[in-house]
Formats: sequence, C-alpha cells, structure tokens
Amino acid sequence: MHILHRLAAIIGFVLVSILPLESHAVVVTVGGTGVKDTAGDKKWLTYQANVEAAGDADLEMRMLIYGELGSEDVLVNGIRRGRIQVANWSGLATTIVVPEMAMLYTPFLFDNYSEADFIMDNYLFAAYSKLLAEQDVHLIQWDEIGFNQVYGKTPIIAPVDAQGVRFRTSSSESARLFAEAIGADAIPLGFMDIVTGLQTGLVDSGESAIIMYVPTGISGEANHLTLTDHSFATSIIVMKKSWIERRPEAQKRILLDSFIDVNDGREWTRDEWKTFLDENEKWGFTTHRIATEQRDVWKEAVAPVSRRLIDGIGGDAQLIWDLVQEGKAAFAAQQDNK
Repeated sequence: MHILHRLAAIIGFVLVSILPLESHAVVVTVGGTGVKDTAGDKKWLTYQANVEAAGDADLEMRMLIYGELGSEDVLVNGIRRGRIQVANWSGLATTIVVPEMAMLYTPFLFDNYSEADFIMDNYLFAAYSKLLAEQDVHLIQWDEIGFNQVYGKTPIIAPVDAQGVRFRTSSSESARLFAEAIGADAIPLGFMDIVTGLQTGLVDSGESAIIMYVPTGISGEANHLTLTDHSFATSIIVMKKSWIERRPEAQKRILLDSFIDVNDGREWTRDEWKTFLDENEKWGFTTHRIATEQRDVWKEAVAPVSRRLIDGIGGDAQLIWDLVQEGKAAFAAQQDNK
C-alpha cells in the first residue's frame, strides 16, 4: 500500500508538470466602434499597452474596438449585462441609459473649446458621474469627438441656405430640433447609412464632427463643410460599476488609471481634425469659415431649442443647464482676471 501511495504521488507530480495550468486571469473585454489609424484607435491601444505594462495583475485584455461586437446599442447593453467590462459610448448612445446626456448636444451650449473643457471638467463630470452611477455605470472620463459642423452638397453658410434641404439627423431629439429650427427637412438616418443616403439623394446635408466627417467618406459625397461649431459632441469611457468595485485593489487601480490623461486625449483628437482641415484638398472637400456675426445668426435661429430640450428630457435636464450657466459665468470671470 505504501508503494502504491508513492506511485500515485509520482504520477500526480508528473501530470502537474506536463499539463498546462488553468489560467486565473480576469478577461477584460473592451468594446468600441473605432476606425483603425485614428486618434480614437491610438487611445485604445495606449490603454491596452498601459494595462499590460502595469505588471502581473492577472488581467487579460480582449480588445474588440473596431465594431466587432456590433452597434453602440450592443455596447450599452453589453456593459449593463456584464458581458463587456470597458466600453466607449457616444453621448447619443448614452441617452439610452441617461437621457440627460442629450443636453450636451444643445446648440451653442459652449462658445469654444476652452470654455467647454472648463465646464465639462469642473461642473458636468460630477453631475453625469452621479446619474450614470445610479444606473450601475462608472464614468471614467470624457473622450472628446469635437464640435459638430454643417455639411452639404452645396454650401450652407447661413440657416436660410438650409431651408427645405434634406438634412440627415441622428435619432436624437436635439438633432431633429436643430434641423427643424433652421428650416431643413429632417431625415432620420443611421450613421452607417449616411454615405449611401447622400449617394442616392435621400439626404443632401447634415451635421458631424470633423473626425467623423472626413475619414468615413461623408466628405467625398457632401463636400462643403461650414464651421459652425454649433454643438459639442463627446463620447465617454465607462465600466460596469458593480464589476469594477468587486476587483482587487491592484486590478482596480490599473484598469481605472491606465487611460491617457483627458487633456492629452483632447489634444490628440484636435490635432487629428486640424490635420484633416489642412489636408481638405486631399480629402476632396471645401471648408467655409464664418465670422462671429454670421455665427450669431445661427445662434438666434436655434435659440428656442434649449428650452424645448429641457422640457422634453425632464429629469435633471434643468440642473445640467443651470450648471452650464454657472460654469460659463465662472469661466468668463477667470478670463477677465487673466
């Protein structure tokens, strides 16, 4: 019997030595809808590299950042159901969970990038973090897209130029109200269908941030871009709150702290769209810059939209609006003191 015990022990040792050990690494599925070789792509790959360089925290990154998982609706549901651990949601997709996110698309909510940065970081981050946390979503940071501009097959320099024009809108209320306010014919259309819609004449114009307008092919079909800077588009980087809170502290810190600094991310995005503008001939579009007086005409045309959005969204929409106004006053005072 003693010999049999020793033999069993030897066999067990050999088996352990030759068979692969079961991995206990936590698989972190990261979902996105990015485009390769863009600033957004670079941000995700940097995040992956930072996590992997942080040491043996038993984290295995599964990067599905080019739409492999499907549409943004899938990413939203994936986080909420725990099938995805980290994701990038556009502001529009986020409204599925937090309707108040649509307030960020209020026309002319911010006057410029500096003001937007100040208010987003110092007044709105905490407010939206709270709203998302109530839905078991942890807001890690903003991921800027940039100001929306107006594009068309023909120049749309002033709101009067948009009257009766078939204007592509997203499914958001803010987009529809903006189009209607400038007298356009609002045509709801999914983002992936814009190019086909322009080719077939279903739509002739629309709105988009520059980093979405140029590399996706829209610029080749509607080759006039007017820099209205009329609404500020942003994505957010999120995790499922209850999931990240269950992680050991070492894993939690790595996963939360490995994103590039929000200001670095903004710089990468802005460098990208500035390059697109500099290379507009290469991409086949014409840029139309407008003076302050011309932008004021746009502001006046869409002024009623903010009130209609607040009333339509409800919830904390008024609070978000009030925080923005408080932030605008603080930013103006800060500039006066410089």
